[in-house]
Amino acid sequence: MRILIVEDDAMLAEAVAAAMRQSAHVVSHAASGDEADLALSTREFDLVLLDLGLPRMDGFEVLRRLRQRRSTVLVIILTARDSPGDRVKGLDLGADDYLVKPFQLAELEARVRALIRRA
Repeated sequence: MRILIVEDDAMLAEAVAAAMRQSAHVVSHAASGDEADLALSTREFDLVLLDLGLPRMDGFEVLRRLRQRRSTVLVIILTARDSPGDRVKGLDLGADDYLVKPFQLAELEARVRALIRRA
């Protein structure tokens, strides 16, 4: 599975990438919203792990643009934003799941496996 991690915290991105690689996934990383938008418009991914608080373009806008292009790529939002309004907005914009930071890597891995099974 090809996964794009969109996260501006380098340490968190590397920890998540290492966990995904251990599960035999191919991982790419984008550290800003505009970098993610470019990657998603020019390359194929099976799953996006998307932070909302990104430089140069927030995660909601990345997700909005992704779905406007009619992409069906799976998206899990990983964010510190824990308000019900943000969760509803992310899911309504087309996210498949929403996980609040801090999270356990084992839970993220289980959510990834669940999405893969459904896909």
